[in-house]
Amino acid sequence: MHIVVKAGAQQKQEFLSKGFADEVQVSFLDNENTIPGADAYFDLCYEENGPSFSAITDKPVFVNAVVVTNKELPGNCSRINAWDGFLKREIVEIVAANLPAGGQGSQINDTVFIMNALKWRYQLVADVPGMIAARVIAMIINEAYFGLGDEISTKAEIDIAMKLGTNHPYGPFEWSEKIGLQKIYALLKKLSENDNRYDIAPALEKEVFIK
Repeated sequence: MHIVVKAGAQQKQEFLSKGFADEVQVSFLDNENTIPGADAYFDLCYEENGPSFSAITDKPVFVNAVVVTNKELPGNCSRINAWDGFLKREIVEIVAANLPAGGQGSQINDTVFIMNALKWRYQLVADVPGMIAARVIAMIINEAYFGLGDEISTKAEIDIAMKLGTNHPYGPFEWSEKIGLQKIYALLKKLSENDNRYDIAPALEKEVFIK
């Protein structure tokens, strides 16, 4: 099996750190490369650079699309959470193409086949903005900014408290730096359109626009 991947430096490192079966050949696409034929494609730079494999319509394409849903993507695309720090997690979150909550999408067999070929642990999730882990992390970051705005504590102290108190690998502000605050803001803004629990902390919004 041949897989072609478009990835930034950090994403490439995390992709390779997951490992894959010996029979899987992985090629990384540079900007100047012609897209080779493959059994599947991973577009991990989609959110930053737009689609890299729009010409591919007959093979599965896994797209790092945490905020947008599959309804906004071509029919052969499945969403994957490849934000920095997430791809190296033990379980990868996948939204199979056209997979509604609790249902079976037209591309689910291809998605499962590719994941099993890679020998990656994965979880199929509903087609909602943020999937699961990113929504939780975005909410934690947002609440941390509410606390910061209320002058409860400093960024460093809040990060230390979260790591010591909850055994998180990163504090909320460390997460925001790793992922990118603009991405967190975009996800919260999308989620807050239908749920005021995700209303954006003024301190977070201020920092986004200052940057």
